[in-house]
Amino acid sequence: MESGNDTQISEFLLLGFSEKPELQPLIFGLFLFMYLITVFGNLLIFLAVSSDPQLHTPMYFFLSNLSFVDICFTSVTIPNILWNIQRQSKGISYAGCISQMHFFLLFAGLDNFLLTVMAYDRYLAICHPLHYTVKMNPQLCGLLVLVSWAMSALNSLLQSLMMLRLSFCTGLEIPHFFCELNQVVRCACSDTFLNDIVIYFAAAILGGGAFTGIIYSYSKIISCIQRISSTQGKYKAFSTCASHLSVVALFYCTVLSVYLSPASTHSSRSNITASVMYTVVTPMLNPFIYSLRNKDIKRALRRFIGMASLKMPTCLWLKKCK
Repeated sequence: MESGNDTQISEFLLLGFSEKPELQPLIFGLFLFMYLITVFGNLLIFLAVSSDPQLHTPMYFFLSNLSFVDICFTSVTIPNILWNIQRQSKGISYAGCISQMHFFLLFAGLDNFLLTVMAYDRYLAICHPLHYTVKMNPQLCGLLVLVSWAMSALNSLLQSLMMLRLSFCTGLEIPHFFCELNQVVRCACSDTFLNDIVIYFAAAILGGGAFTGIIYSYSKIISCIQRISSTQGKYKAFSTCASHLSVVALFYCTVLSVYLSPASTHSSRSNITASVMYTVVTPMLNPFIYSLRNKDIKRALRRFIGMASLKMPTCLWLKKCK
């Protein structure tokens, strides 16, 4: 098929949410509120863990990395939504769409891998407590995070390069609020067979492999908990992974509802709502889930906020002296 000038396109149109003008201020305010809560909450977790020496453990090291990735994850999509609503436009440039898709895949993959690494960490802590500090040493923690970055970066780069080979002619309307990989591929007028193969292969190997690792880790954890004789011991063991299990359930349930739904429902409002859940709501709720029942995080947050409130009057006093 001759592409001609098919690839010389200026922009895609993100159809996104309701087109009713009276709803745009409500959507703008809602997404701005969620974005500020996400950034502020995850930044607090990151700073609290970084500033408290008692939280310099593998579990909180991975949690701080997850908080950083969640800030980046939401920053890929929400600012563009707010900007389009503000200027009353649905357009996104071709380069902007490819870039957004690249970074979305990068941070979505990191979320996926970090949740798997955290499950492995909980498995070692509960099933092999005597060897935990030896096995989960700083070198291994750094290596696991580095491998997560490398695998996610390679996948996002491959998908982006595969996208550049496609030609686009008509039908550049994307029934989504961001440049989602599958939706952009459907806009192409050239053969997408190779792209589809790469997408499904990456999803099966990376997504399926990570999810299988989480399931395996928790099957071992449940087996270990069942062998604990005391009820208090079982509760203590389960409470150490309850927050992570909640985040995993919220993330994967919404992701699976989007990508395992029939093709005929891909552009439905329910599908977009499910996408909002895992791209916006889940990163926003993570700080609350990890801090509400975690005494260490609460203590670190109080300590960090207390230190910040003490430094503020001192800084103001020094400025007055000058």
